[in-house]
Amino acid sequence: MPTAPAPAAEVLRDPGFARFWTAETVSGFGTYVTTVALQVLVVLTLDGSAADVGFVSAARWLPYVVLGLVVGALVDRRRRQPLLVVTDLGRGLLLCAIPLLAWLGGLSVPVLMAVMVAFGTLALVNDAATQSFVPRLVPRASLLAANARLDQSDAVAQTSGPAIGGALVGLLGAPVAVLVDAASYLLSAALTASIRVTETVRVPTEPPHLLREVRAGLRWVYRHRVLTPFALGTHGWFVCHSALTTVYVTYVLLGLDLGTFQLGLTLAAAGVGGLVGSLAATRVGLRWGVGRTVITSWLLSPVGWAVIVLAPDPGPGSAVPTVAVLMAGQLVCGLAMGLENANSMGYRQAVTPDALQGRMNITMRSINRAMVVVGAPLGGLLGDAVGYRPVMLGGIVGFVLLAAGLALSPYRHARHDDEAPA
Repeated sequence: MPTAPAPAAEVLRDPGFARFWTAETVSGFGTYVTTVALQVLVVLTLDGSAADVGFVSAARWLPYVVLGLVVGALVDRRRRQPLLVVTDLGRGLLLCAIPLLAWLGGLSVPVLMAVMVAFGTLALVNDAATQSFVPRLVPRASLLAANARLDQSDAVAQTSGPAIGGALVGLLGAPVAVLVDAASYLLSAALTASIRVTETVRVPTEPPHLLREVRAGLRWVYRHRVLTPFALGTHGWFVCHSALTTVYVTYVLLGLDLGTFQLGLTLAAAGVGGLVGSLAATRVGLRWGVGRTVITSWLLSPVGWAVIVLAPDPGPGSAVPTVAVLMAGQLVCGLAMGLENANSMGYRQAVTPDALQGRMNITMRSINRAMVVVGAPLGGLLGDAVGYRPVMLGGIVGFVLLAAGLALSPYRHARHDDEAPA
């Protein structure tokens, strides 16, 4: 008999998950500050272009392309808690190098790319362990609620982080603002280390064989009747999304000539939408099913970007109408992601055996990040060549086609009470 999802599971009453949730919330807040700071750093401090923003973003995700599948297999062999602690400490210390390099006069776009490659390598291991750690903290019936709680805190961080990040960048400068994220990772490491959890490492029935284990993860993702169409769809989604978000920063700062605080306000609106979406995610997912919820979310994203494209140029007296339209578009985009993530993540975790959790998560994430490595520079280059709005219109068309493809696949019937494998 399938295990019925727990729609009202109060997972925050579990002390282990509560500490993990707090750690993720703290580091998530810092991450959104840095997201703004790094983009402003490239455009304004280092006099970079949209293409430079794309290259820095691609460097951040390059390790997922090169090492992702291997890391997924290695994580499945080990306890996940120590990996989370070590990678949080490493990322915190690494981010401290950015203001130091800026102070020494040694910061440039290529140097920043190198730092982001090292940062991305640590993030890769952390992501594989994080997504695989949640099923060890809460029972299967609480996975949807747990992921919804994580999304809600992420949405709150996304709401406040960009606005505060924009203000900190304006007050202290982009390099120094990055230190906020460094401190958040160090605190996250301390909280995660304090969690009491029993982790069992699977004992292989045959000698470890890395290539065989990687192939097993690939087979699970790309031969699963329901997961496969979703995985393929998300790959295309990340191409469109990375191109659009890369162009968006330069569109706001250079195309519309708005300031960093105004940029932060528009990005914060996405956090508000994400919070609303994540608060509704559990109820909507249980009522509509995973498939219909995710497909609806994918159709909402192009609506939000269409609003952004229609933003008027700032008038001579006030930029308020422009900022308001951008915020409205970002609000819809955030709502879409808030509805989608907890449902798709909870379903993936629920139908995947524990021994394959790391490989399933990192296989999908690695290929998705490979799409970012392609989409972010491509969006930047096209934005510089043909303009920001044409690139956004192309991304909108891509989103619509991807949602239509998912709606025609078996994924449309996915539900949270689907049978998990024995």
